[in-house]
Amino acid sequence: MDDIKDYLLCDKCKNKNFIRIYNFAVQYKKVNFSDDVIYDDVAEELYQCTHCQKIFTEQQIKAGLKRLAEERLNSFSGREQ
Repeated sequence: MDDIKDYLLCDKCKNKNFIRIYNFAVQYKKVNFSDDVIYDDVAEELYQCTHCQKIFTEQQIKAGLKRLAEERLNSFSGREQ
C-alpha cells in the first residue's frame, strides 16, 4: 500500500500552511496557608494560518488531525459518516 497523506486545512480559507506562535506568561496563585503568592511559568502554543491569519489552539489542531484519521479509517472500512 502506498502512503497517503491528508493535510489539515484551515477551516476558513482551506490553506494547509501554519506557523507556530508562542505566548509566555507568569501565572500567580495565592497559597492557602500563607499570605505569600507562588507563580508558575506558562508557555502557550498557538498555530496561525499563513494565508488568512486565523489562530488555532493546540487542542483544535489535535482534534482536527484526529477527525482526519477517523474519516480516512472509515473510508477504508467502507463506513461513511
